[in-house]
Amino acid sequence: MTNIVVLVKQVPDTYSERKLSDADYTLDRESADAVLDEINERAVEEALKIVEAGEGEVTVLAVGPDRATDAIRKALSMGAHKAIHVSDEALHGSDVIATAKVIAAAIGRLDGVDLIIAGNVSSDGGAGGVPAILAELLGLPQLTHARAVTVEGSTIKVDRETADEGVTHLEAQLPALVSVTEKINEPRYPSFKGIMAAKKKPVETLTVADLGIDASEVGLANAWSKVLEAAPKPPREAGQKVEDSGDGGVKIAEYLAGQKLI
Repeated sequence: MTNIVVLVKQVPDTYSERKLSDADYTLDRESADAVLDEINERAVEEALKIVEAGEGEVTVLAVGPDRATDAIRKALSMGAHKAIHVSDEALHGSDVIATAKVIAAAIGRLDGVDLIIAGNVSSDGGAGGVPAILAELLGLPQLTHARAVTVEGSTIKVDRETADEGVTHLEAQLPALVSVTEKINEPRYPSFKGIMAAKKKPVETLTVADLGIDASEVGLANAWSKVLEAAPKPPREAGQKVEDSGDGGVKIAEYLAGQKLI
């Protein structure tokens, strides 16, 4: 029996216009449509495949504002059994270190967690640091950037894709933490039955105080990095048309030289 916690995150849809808040230059999440991050769908799918091959339970865990409930329900409609939602205004602007501490505290409330599965990087922040930081905080072996995962009893094996397109074969004893890449699987679509069932599945909502964390330990004021200034990208200018009268190549070269591209 394998009990799995999957980390999920609600992110702005990449097809929506995204912008920063004028007040503190954090991501303005209310200005864009929000979805369950695609890499998290793959993480949920992998957890479900592991459980379906044997026995166990899948718990999804999200840290985010109230509207993140929509992303949680998407994961539950795929087949996850229950969820934990850490929602607190004090978390606004938290960096990856504070976020990992909050997740670690939430997981610490659970008994018998065998495996934690996360995406390797979110599409909104792109830091890619939470899985490794979380594994360090929990004292777990970390098997990151997995494109294949196999659980055999108390042993987990992973094919890890490296930057030079090689593959490293990793093995560890459970409990452990795994982060997956987009090559891990193709996530299932929630069925109508799954969508209806998700409405009745338990979602526990917690604050940082519930986790024994002081609000002064999280949030933008406690972040190790801050955006001091930001400006929208300039509008795209019209291109320059080159008429070729036998000297088109020369004109293009002169233009590129003028732009200091050659």
